[in-house]
Amino acid sequence: MSLTAPARRRGAERAAWLLILPFCLLFLAFTAWPVVQSLFMSLTDTRNRDLRTPFAVEFAGLGNYVQAFADPLFRTAAANTAYFVLVGVPLTLAIALVAAVVLDKGISRFRAFFRLGFYTPVITSIVAVAVVWRFLLQDEFGLINTVLGWVGITGPNWLGDPDWSMPALILMAAWRNFGTAMIIFLAGLQAVPASLHEAASIDGAGAVTRFRYITLPLLRPTLLFVSVTTAIGYLQFFEEPYVMTNGGPLNSTISASMYTYRQFGFGNYGYASAMSYLIFVVIAIVTALQFRLLRERG
Repeated sequence: MSLTAPARRRGAERAAWLLILPFCLLFLAFTAWPVVQSLFMSLTDTRNRDLRTPFAVEFAGLGNYVQAFADPLFRTAAANTAYFVLVGVPLTLAIALVAAVVLDKGISRFRAFFRLGFYTPVITSIVAVAVVWRFLLQDEFGLINTVLGWVGITGPNWLGDPDWSMPALILMAAWRNFGTAMIIFLAGLQAVPASLHEAASIDGAGAVTRFRYITLPLLRPTLLFVSVTTAIGYLQFFEEPYVMTNGGPLNSTISASMYTYRQFGFGNYGYASAMSYLIFVVIAIVTALQFRLLRERG
């Protein structure tokens, strides 16, 4: 006896729910519940000593958030993060776009080789990257200062001078992360119809004009995606200062995420949770502004 259509549909629905049930349980246990718990914790004065008696913590309301805004070190960390994002994101995107254009037009014959080479830093361990860049940025015998010395320029103490430590980390982050954006830009460039460039060339448009009026407008969705994802990553930057400078010198490279991590390490769970949500709010605002800006320009 064959099943009716409604019965088959109900069976398919039950099978689908059974398949996604493990994911739903894992999501609730390891994502949704920690998010709710950390939000509640951000409204309390939870500290390390309170973990054994979680119901004895005192409700602090918005006190942790007020404390964060009044904390001079958190303000320093937030300013460092803003500096890192405002300089690092445009630099990374510019390097990635130039590399993608060169691979798309200039050296297409060896595209696969260079694409792999440019992407390798992305998948390389941050510890290995730190070892290489510590050598490059060493003030006396580092490769960068040695090259600068060849042209008569005295290189700075990149990691020991508060004025140069953040630019050094930005250079390292741009070198390490531009490969991802480059791959995405390259895919976007290859989707631009060649007929548009050919028609513009016949009309006498040069390469720069074609890039400005044809390529860039068609790359706008790709640019939006890459800029948003890069900004989100850089707003949470942690690895670079952690492995290179530990936030120094003189807290010139401490980031908001790193300061939050330290507060968790000190056992100030309520305060650290509040800072985590402040970072989340900033990320949401920056993402919304980027979408709105590019939509208006489009």
